[in-house]
Amino acid sequence: MLRFDILTLHPQLLEGPFAVSIINRAIERGLVEIHIHNLRDYSTSRQKQADDYPFGGAAGMVMMIQPIDDCITKLKSERKYDEIIYLCPDAPVLKQAEVNKLSMGENYILLCGHYKGIDQRVRDHFITKEISIGDYVLSGGELPAAILVDAMVRLIPGAISDATSALTDSFQDELLSPPVYTRPAEYKGWKVPEVLMNGNHKLIEEWLHDQAIEKTKNIRPDLLNS
Repeated sequence: MLRFDILTLHPQLLEGPFAVSIINRAIERGLVEIHIHNLRDYSTSRQKQADDYPFGGAAGMVMMIQPIDDCITKLKSERKYDEIIYLCPDAPVLKQAEVNKLSMGENYILLCGHYKGIDQRVRDHFITKEISIGDYVLSGGELPAAILVDAMVRLIPGAISDATSALTDSFQDELLSPPVYTRPAEYKGWKVPEVLMNGNHKLIEEWLHDQAIEKTKNIRPDLLNS
């Protein structure tokens, strides 16, 4: 079973993404557990404060070390974690190969940043891996955490009905996926390519591979040079 413990200041942001579709079915089938922890519950201050102004006079607020430390320390006392992951923009961008590797583990802590980020000492002493989902800044790490969970869960055997489907997604072979079609075979004069209709699996595979290369060349040529 794959387990996620997600640390956040805004648990409500994560309620929707895990309540439907593949992730919800995986939870119901006992393939994954997702536990969301409100960091304010671990604050020792009377006001449940979990953020404060940064030293040095910079603008914005910073998530405090104490609630994060107490939450991570409690979780680590209960089980061993494969990684403690911080979702943030100033980190290596997530790639499919990394998702594949992570999906083979069992227990993960995901820390969602907010405001100007977290006290650097958390990154120095607790975090084992940092992940960004792209070169842009969001309000917090909750949506990136949901994306990471989704990307990992769909690779778990039994999470999706067709186990081979995930293996033909974009990026699994460093290419974008080829175009796909379904019924009807003709609509308003727009026809499905004949090669997909002839039942010759060898020709179909060759056509799909050529289409994937052409699509990658036009949209993400950097993948062909990697």
